[in-house]
Amino acid sequence: MARRMAPASRALSVVAPLPSEKKLSLLGGFVVSLGGQPVSLPASVQRLVAFLALNVHPSSRVLAASTLWPDGTEARAGSSLRSVVWRLGLVAPWLLDAGNGLALADDVAIDIREASVIAGRLSSEVGINPERLELGPFLLDLLPDWYEDWVIMERERYRQTRLHALEALCQLLTARGRHARAVDAGLAAVAGEPLRESAHRVLIAAHLAEGNVSEAVRQYRSYRRLLWEELGVEPSSELESLVDLNTR
Repeated sequence: MARRMAPASRALSVVAPLPSEKKLSLLGGFVVSLGGQPVSLPASVQRLVAFLALNVHPSSRVLAASTLWPDGTEARAGSSLRSVVWRLGLVAPWLLDAGNGLALADDVAIDIREASVIAGRLSSEVGINPERLELGPFLLDLLPDWYEDWVIMERERYRQTRLHALEALCQLLTARGRHARAVDAGLAAVAGEPLRESAHRVLIAAHLAEGNVSEAVRQYRSYRRLLWEELGVEPSSELESLVDLNTR
């Protein structure tokens, strides 16, 4: 006798799809995605979305309009803002918070906000495991190809944040004996600002902790040469002492 087949409704297990993930990336460039798929936004809409992402609290329409359209009249700037908000509502309404003021929806994952939170935890050494932390967010500049004044200011603010984070990460990993990762973090900090002494200091300390005195001395001499060529000054006595005390 032929074996009876189970009805299709019983044979298949249907799994409910997960909610679509909403992501906004500003580090390294502007990218919006919904459920893993990139979403194309007009340039004017991108500017508004980026502005709102860089303001943790809801923004007033007056502030948004005057920042994004600083050269026109208040009435013209307000009209431009209303037009862009309308366009955003057409192409990606899920990005906007429906509450009072202008803000992005709470369920949008924003890379620079997440990186800033991690940087703060690194500085306080609270609620974070440095051994599992990825360097990626701290290697990228904020919107590198954007040149408006409000972006340039925020880019410099984040640059300082990420450099401090890399230095703190290098120190924490050195203290835990994870020297290879500590050196990676230190090298990233130095690459981010080659003239920054604090970055060279933590990198040299990581080399010394690993017992690589020659690497520490090479790093110190390279930095001293660069500093003299670019600024005509010598490294601080503290950095010189760090190397000297460990090479006797």
